[in-house]
Amino acid sequence: RGDLIKRIISCGYEVIVTGPNRVDVEKIEALGARFVEIPMNKNGVNPKEDLKYQKALYELFKKEKPDVVLGYTSKPVIYGSIAAKKAGVPHKVAMITGLGYAFTAQTKKAKAIRAVMSVLYKKALNCADTVIFQNPDDREQFVSSGLVKSEKCRVVNGSGVNTNRFSVADYPDKITFFMLSRVMHSKGIREYLRACELVKEKHPEVRFMLLGACENIQDSLSKEDLAPYIEKGIIEHFGETDRVEDYYKQCSVYVLPSYREGTPRTVLEAMSMGRAIITTDA
Repeated sequence: RGDLIKRIISCGYEVIVTGPNRVDVEKIEALGARFVEIPMNKNGVNPKEDLKYQKALYELFKKEKPDVVLGYTSKPVIYGSIAAKKAGVPHKVAMITGLGYAFTAQTKKAKAIRAVMSVLYKKALNCADTVIFQNPDDREQFVSSGLVKSEKCRVVNGSGVNTNRFSVADYPDKITFFMLSRVMHSKGIREYLRACELVKEKHPEVRFMLLGACENIQDSLSKEDLAPYIEKGIIEHFGETDRVEDYYKQCSVYVLPSYREGTPRTVLEAMSMGRAIITTDA
């Protein structure tokens, strides 16, 4: 969202960015924004830690007196909206970029988290002035579930793409499929790996790429789960990078068989570079 930050600054506003750690802080400051570290475990379920995060946001808002607060991803939306309301921030905007594991998985744990998150979303979005969704299905689910009033909602077609950076490129000589995602069940990683296996059996010359981290969270495949596919030469696995466009250039087809998305930025980036897309209506 660097381009959004740059655009806001170019309009004469000061921008403060909060984050749970100092990863990539130099890049954020290079945009012209001021960074404030507020520790937060994005996948944690400890209410004491979450309330500590909300309190830190409240104290920041009271100190800085921002005109607008924009939160995206679940915890910044929930606790940021509540904290901004309490701190008297004039304009509070929440952006729902997707619903993720809690709203897609059907395990007992996921259902329990979903029930708690629904209560928290309802309270938080009642504090927000505007709620931005990245697809109409998420908006409809939140409205029909009573989590937000329809008059607060806006739908946008994703976060946008810098078409100068992600410009059309020539196709590779070898047919190549590419998936860029965290290595999670909800992103369709199992389906992608199985498809790679099936195609490789009949067409061993086809190349399959995967870029994304195995994380120590409930929905993720482990490195051990992924290892056999790498060792057998079914896929080539790459770690995280700031130069994703270099990988799009190597592929003929971009694949994202996700179970639930907003409007995935990776699909927009691949389309901007002229790649064919295989994805889900999710």
